[in-house]
Amino acid sequence: MKPVLIAALASLLAACAATRFDVPALSEPGQGASLPGKIVWHDLLTDTPADTKAFYGELFEWSFEPLDVIGANYTLIRHQGRLIGGMVDQNQLPNEADISQWVVVLSVGDVAAASRAVAGAGGTVLTPPTSLGGRGTISVVADPDGAVFAMLQTDGEDPADDLGKPQVGGFLWDELWSADASAAVSFYQGLAEFKVEERQAGTQESPVTYNLLSSQGVPRLGIRQRPVDDIRPAWASYLRVADEAGIRDIVGRTGELGGRVLMPVTPRPAGGFVAVIAGPSGAAIALQTWPLDGEPTIASGGE
Repeated sequence: MKPVLIAALASLLAACAATRFDVPALSEPGQGASLPGKIVWHDLLTDTPADTKAFYGELFEWSFEPLDVIGANYTLIRHQGRLIGGMVDQNQLPNEADISQWVVVLSVGDVAAASRAVAGAGGTVLTPPTSLGGRGTISVVADPDGAVFAMLQTDGEDPADDLGKPQVGGFLWDELWSADASAAVSFYQGLAEFKVEERQAGTQESPVTYNLLSSQGVPRLGIRQRPVDDIRPAWASYLRVADEAGIRDIVGRTGELGGRVLMPVTPRPAGGFVAVIAGPSGAAIALQTWPLDGEPTIASGGE
């Protein structure tokens, strides 16, 4: 799949550069901050854009706003008025294979230097640093395991931290399911000044070593060994659900809205519930309960 993905993403970003697309900044001027190491955005590549909009709109009350630029194949995603991600119609890209997936976007201080670091550490630069106007400069890469993500250098306007108040229906957490978690930790430490805390998760019968990566004193992402060996290494993004009733309702309606349940509602030993669903295009997204009050534990899909 990688050659197809490279061609599709290269075509998309080349079009951005050629037409000088000006994608909106991640935050209003003066309201953001430079936060290298933070996952600041999520992009969805989908081959079912209309059904995908209906799916996420119904389940999470997302709204969709096409980028107002002639020839732009990009739709902004809002939740409760806040920009949280983007969507690309892969049918308009020069590819035949299905590359539907969510792609996390990691803030870096210097995207050119970070791209060189990726290549030097055994990763792959899928698209070179490309300007997105007000959004900043982006590069799409794959880590040495093949997990695809993007790196973005903004003009110091990463979204400011909203600690302890993730929106219900918005993005809550991101973690990497790796083929070699220890090597992955070292790789990502080469892209941002992460501090790493190793935690023991899972159950007594199936323990999991969970690596919590923080920057600016804030937990940013997790890295763990992939739950089973027959899934490809990938990033898993979690949406926040308020409680058990909410997650069961979403999972119960997934099929009727054209999606699939990949993992049913499952209790976590640390408390709460998780599930994994796929939208109409097949792109997977995880769900995690997070109480309205109190201090919940960090998300981890494999616990």
